[in-house]
Amino acid sequence: MIFNRRNFLAGAAVCGAIPAFAQTEAAQEQLAKEAQQFAPQMVTVGAGYEPYTIHVDPTSFNLFWILPENQAIMYRVGVARANLYEDGIYTIKRKQEWPTWTPTPDMIAREPEVYAKYADGMPGGVDNPLGARALYLYEGNRDTYLRIHGTPDPLTIGREV
Repeated sequence: MIFNRRNFLAGAAVCGAIPAFAQTEAAQEQLAKEAQQFAPQMVTVGAGYEPYTIHVDPTSFNLFWILPENQAIMYRVGVARANLYEDGIYTIKRKQEWPTWTPTPDMIAREPEVYAKYADGMPGGVDNPLGARALYLYEGNRDTYLRIHGTPDPLTIGREV
């Protein structure tokens, strides 16, 4: 092997990465353990739920995708802070991949220093609060500004956000 600056720098980078790789591997194992608690689960639900509907229980931070024969897939979710969501029956009228996120006028009024810069929207991407997919909830033809969506921040799962 010819020893030159490029080989030296590449070797140094690899040697420097070994402790970081070991930390990353341990961190990945811990993350995998923690992820199990957020993995979707098949559950049995009581009678009376119409198949192919979604039910959110904001007190337990669970979303249920109802299937036939009293079965459901249960997902752990984050739920809007108190007074920022409305109980009700809604229709999904729009589904979006990599959605643009726009704070509501109330959010901008409440915390302009945080939200005003996004008044025209934040394009979809890995840092977007809506994550990779969003379901838009409507009452009739009125957009409620309520969303069922992904998140780039797993620490928001299982809590009010």
